Amino acid sequence: MKLNKGSERLGTEPILPLLFRLSIPSIIAMIIQATYNVVDSMFVGRLSTEALSALSLAYPIQMALIAIAVGTGVGSSTFISRQLGRGNRKKAENAAGSILQITVFYGILFALIGFFLSDKLIALFTGDPVLIEMGRDYIRIILIGSMALFIPMVGNNILRGEGNTFLPMITMLIGSVINIILDPFFIFGIGFFPRLEVAGAALATVLSRLISGSFLIFILFSNKNELKIDIKKIHFKSSILKPIYIVALPAIIMQLLASVMMAGINKFILAPVSATAIAVAGIYFRLQSFVFMPVFGLNQGYMPIVGYNYGHQKPKRMKKTIKLAGLVAFAFTTIGFVVFQLFPVKLIMMFNQDPELIEMGSDALRKISLAFPVIGPSILVGSTFQAFGRGMPSLILSIARQLVFLLPLMYYLNTFAGLDSAWYALPISEAMGAILGFVWLFHYLKKSLGEMPSTG
Repeated sequence: MKLNKGSERLGTEPILPLLFRLSIPSIIAMIIQATYNVVDSMFVGRLSTEALSALSLAYPIQMALIAIAVGTGVGSSTFISRQLGRGNRKKAENAAGSILQITVFYGILFALIGFFLSDKLIALFTGDPVLIEMGRDYIRIILIGSMALFIPMVGNNILRGEGNTFLPMITMLIGSVINIILDPFFIFGIGFFPRLEVAGAALATVLSRLISGSFLIFILFSNKNELKIDIKKIHFKSSILKPIYIVALPAIIMQLLASVMMAGINKFILAPVSATAIAVAGIYFRLQSFVFMPVFGLNQGYMPIVGYNYGHQKPKRMKKTIKLAGLVAFAFTTIGFVVFQLFPVKLIMMFNQDPELIEMGSDALRKISLAFPVIGPSILVGSTFQAFGRGMPSLILSIARQLVFLLPLMYYLNTFAGLDSAWYALPISEAMGAILGFVWLFHYLKKSLGEMPSTG
């Protein structure tokens, strides 16, 4: 079967120009999304340090939603790209339709959780009634409106599996720009808008995602899409879910580990210190998205190329793609390292002018960012395994870095040396995880590429 050039080019065009052509739209979209995350917190930070802390407590729960959406999207994207690489267009279309049905189920499930359990979820991380109330107001709206989060994230990955990264960029651009515009109106009650404070930030997020998701649904079911998804012909194919979730489940668990890690840090390490410490962690996790989001954007162009050429058994092309993408990822995160080292005070002051927050936050940013240069290539290690359809190595690496290395080390340093030393646990654990990942990928490539014909 002759394939559309949108997928054929993954195996034929020069790698570096193709990588940038596929990645730049996603990189731009990810930077826009990072901007939204930061601006959202900046507006909330103008309310109070407590409001910023409440947002930080709700963030791990929000990350759990993102884990389901991202993992499902990654599994779908790699499965679709591999099927197109093998000429199985019909199977790719069946997968896209079935995974959209699963996405609707997730949205309904989390809406029910949000309606009935929001206050209990926040109370898991703090006993402060003010923080519980603020956090509950925020996460309840996010959970009830979770369908608006799931559809864009999963749908964008369906498009990326086809080798289309331009339309996902437009979708994310629409959502993020609308979110940034709506934030001050709903948070501060400008004009005829009610003053909803922390809840306003959540409402702006849901409404903006609803609009961008509607645009995406129109694209997915239009005749201009490479995969022809006919809503009248969608029949749930449970057999397709197994190969998708072989990759998706480890990816979901990896993202959930990040949620568990942040929740553990908040509850057992930062909450006993102060609400300010919780706010510092929240600021860092949002600022780091400016550093890591470009690498995740790079992934959106990188994974389809690797997955497609894996399906076509072109080891030379795969190896070259891995090397070039690794260098680009290293450059991205090294720039972030320089910025965090030179301007930590200015970065913290964007959120709040509290002297205690500025002093504690600037010190934390300098220490945490020490491992940034190796994190970029390390992210690609996990993505490479996922592109091969092997999610388990990524899962094991994530468990090692976040649960085996980070949490025990941070708890130990905080207990015996104080919070000032505990921040070093993050760069130490990232460096240890990177070394483990590089060694594992080297040995895997040596074995698997050696079994392929020397072509491509």
